[in-house]
Amino acid sequence: MLKKRIRHNVDEAELNITAFMNLMIILVPVLLLSMVFANITVLELKLPKTQSDEEIDLKELQLEVVIRDDKLILADTIKGPIKEFPKVKEEYDFNGLSKLLAQLKKQVPEKRDITLLAEETTDYQTLVAVMDTVRSYKAVVAASVVDAELFPDISIGDAPEMESNANAGGES
Repeated sequence: MLKKRIRHNVDEAELNITAFMNLMIILVPVLLLSMVFANITVLELKLPKTQSDEEIDLKELQLEVVIRDDKLILADTIKGPIKEFPKVKEEYDFNGLSKLLAQLKKQVPEKRDITLLAEETTDYQTLVAVMDTVRSYKAVVAASVVDAELFPDISIGDAPEMESNANAGGES
């Protein structure tokens, strides 16, 4: 016997993804605009040189910035302090330091290194601000502001202990 095949007309359901596509069209740009891209800045630091590393030339300027709680001290390791920059209204005088370093850079343009000596209580933000100040300064070149190089080779160390006033009074 022959069986008759019965064909049923079955309509296939359409997949409606319009709402999903509309959501993706809006969601993807919003997520991309709100995403924070990683901004990593690397500061290259070096250890201070010692006398055993190389012969000290007395004619060479060896700059250091001592970061105290109440002031910044720019000094030459051989000749001593050059200038102190006391805090004004609880803020360090980074502009004054930058101007003096720019003058020194004009006198010795081949000099590239400087040492930062910080106390244990120096906060991270102050240390980074001093590093930025000694690395470069804003200069006007051809009617545009650029970052001019000061002393990009930065070494970091501990600040020497402050001398007590009783010992500095001339007692023998």
